[in-house]
Amino acid sequence: MSPSNDDAPSVLIPTGVAPYSYPCLRSLGRRGVRTVAASEHDRVPVFASRFCDETARLPSPDDDLLAYKDALLDLAAREDVRSVIPIREYDAYLLSRYREEFAERAAVEVPPMDALERVHDRVKLAEAAETAGAPVPETRPLDAVDDWSGDHIVKSRYNLLADRYVDTHSPDECEEVNHVTHVRPDEEPDRDELVAEMNHVPIVQEFVPSSDEYMFAALYDEGEPVATFQHRQIRGNSYTGGGGVYRESMYDPELERVARDLLGELDWHGLACIEYMEHEETGEYYLTEINPRMWQSLPSTVQAGADFPLNYWLQSRDRTDEIDPDYELGVGSHLLYGELGYLASVLSDESPYVERPTLRETAWEIGESVVRQPRFDFLRLDDPRPFVSGVLQTLSKSD
Repeated sequence: MSPSNDDAPSVLIPTGVAPYSYPCLRSLGRRGVRTVAASEHDRVPVFASRFCDETARLPSPDDDLLAYKDALLDLAAREDVRSVIPIREYDAYLLSRYREEFAERAAVEVPPMDALERVHDRVKLAEAAETAGAPVPETRPLDAVDDWSGDHIVKSRYNLLADRYVDTHSPDECEEVNHVTHVRPDEEPDRDELVAEMNHVPIVQEFVPSSDEYMFAALYDEGEPVATFQHRQIRGNSYTGGGGVYRESMYDPELERVARDLLGELDWHGLACIEYMEHEETGEYYLTEINPRMWQSLPSTVQAGADFPLNYWLQSRDRTDEIDPDYELGVGSHLLYGELGYLASVLSDESPYVERPTLRETAWEIGESVVRQPRFDFLRLDDPRPFVSGVLQTLSKSD
């Protein structure tokens, strides 16, 4: 689509192939904000949305991060573009790293770089949680561990490998690493193999036996909460865990306290999606990680009435007094292909710590919740094309 001559203010939404940007397009497009969806991909399902007013092409951040940044800056410099929303880890990093450059062109509600680094570095994040008095698994770099007698997991130290954090990457390079390895007691893993797999020295965390997983989402303005939200994750990408594919909104004052204490310690600004595990013995909420951007389960958040795309837009326009922080409890929403992935994980995934459910039990639980809570992240009858486009694209890849 070509740029419009309309005087309506526009929001820039960089996006990948995954449809996590859709709630931003839908929420703001319905309210008269022009939406500019920009991507390095040609075939993006959200481009088909009736709420996508304009599309733009970007270089691939995987090929050249600085070229991607410069292209975002050029779009942000347009007179009609008033705000940029961070959708992916690349975006949060670039908007924060080059915060002043972007702020000269359009509003960005992101933390300063020193705060972002404390979140992207899981060792520093654990230290911040301990300072705030918030429960966190014992976290150490792999090279600092010599006792493997307990239950452990090994995972990436950084949410994003970039030159600010590691000396193996130049300013135009970045890499997301999401590997997690479960280590059985008294089994020392192969250090060189793990470092090669993750392209840096990862961390080791104690395994926390959990009964449930939770998310706390927030928008902060210079250290003060503007809006918050909570949900309980019923199912993730796999029966062993992962991003939520079915969740229900809730509220627990203890979760609110723990999360606010941590964000207060970080003197946070902008978006934060914090993942927690509930310890099955103590009931304490243990920190998993923080995502400083819009999150995978954003559609279910918005369906419960916590409209974070609108809230972000209002804050970027100095209209925080118009933000409604209330939301409805007990609202569930499904990521349909994620539910299929969860079902498939029962057959394919394995963990020494999480008991595998039966296929029949899993299928029944998914079916029951779909009937009881018939809300879906991206299947919308008034805007079906993004969902159909995504299905067709998935099928074409499997041919």
